[in-house]
Amino acid sequence: VSDGVSIKKDSLFLMNLRFRMQSRMGLTTEGGDDLDIARVDARVRRLRLRFDGFVLERRFRYYIQLSFAGSDIDLESGSPQIVRDAMVYYHLNKRFYLGFGQSKLPGNRQRVISSGNLQFPDRSIANAAYTLDRDFGVFAYWTLPAGPQEFQLKGAFTSGDGRGAPPSDPGMCYTGRLEWLPLGKFTKSGDYSEGDLEFEPRPKLSLAGTYSYNDRAYRTGGQLGPALYGSRSMTTLIADMMFKLQGWGLMAEYFDRSSVDPITVSDEGAVRFVQVGTGFNMQLSKLFRSKYELATRYTSVVPDASLGSLVKTTEELLLGSTKYLNGHRIKLQLYGGYRWQQRHMELDAPGSSWTAMFQVEFGI
Repeated sequence: VSDGVSIKKDSLFLMNLRFRMQSRMGLTTEGGDDLDIARVDARVRRLRLRFDGFVLERRFRYYIQLSFAGSDIDLESGSPQIVRDAMVYYHLNKRFYLGFGQSKLPGNRQRVISSGNLQFPDRSIANAAYTLDRDFGVFAYWTLPAGPQEFQLKGAFTSGDGRGAPPSDPGMCYTGRLEWLPLGKFTKSGDYSEGDLEFEPRPKLSLAGTYSYNDRAYRTGGQLGPALYGSRSMTTLIADMMFKLQGWGLMAEYFDRSSVDPITVSDEGAVRFVQVGTGFNMQLSKLFRSKYELATRYTSVVPDASLGSLVKTTEELLLGSTKYLNGHRIKLQLYGGYRWQQRHMELDAPGSSWTAMFQVEFGI
């Protein structure tokens, strides 16, 4: 697998340059029993350029990621954000390092996994509803080996307003995550890559939990979403796991988001709210020696009763396949699935639909 293009000057400077793009064609039907096409998704979903390396010495490292596709820069928000990541790191030793800048919070596993290392073209609908996203602040990472086991502590003290946010109220976001690897490290950091591309010869398991409190957030999803009509504090709890063995992969995530008063109303009577509730996502996959993978995903999003009829319970079942041509860097992905609401799986139930998508990932 290519590691991109590297420029190095003695021990004073290193820059690795990589790019990747995702081109897709997808469709969604009008309903479960109405196969007329309601929506077509044909576009370059992601086009990104990444730089990383060190300056002066290996302790001082940097990571920069820029995005250029329209759907990847929040073009519809009226305030496009080309910069996704802009981080400077200082490694005190092999087990502990600090970061300052804009990056992903240590939230649910699927969100932290790069979009280039996913089994399906998109993350789950539960991730869309309850994820933590990129934010600006101070980050800390600490690895604690304990014999064959390993513990990883991750924390962040950030603005709580997401990437590229302007100065706002003094509320901040406090995030902590603990990961336990009882069976030791995954091969090539496979605990943050979907699918067992390394064919782990022995079972590998990672169990993790995240707590995040966003004080006086002004957006519906904390770091994401449109602006609320009044600031709200929100708490997000996440538990997730990853298991791999001989081509088999299992990943599961559970979300719980709460807010004391999630609904805000404008002077004109418009409503915006924090999407409080619970979510669950589980993926099971099998990779064959031919580098062909089959995967399935079940996801549910269950809004809290305090939201009334503003949001409906939604579930989704997907079946997908991937042909890896050069690991996750170059691959062909195809999936089809069914989505339903309010626990009614019937084809003629309101809110049900079929979906399918083909995507090509290409990068170095």
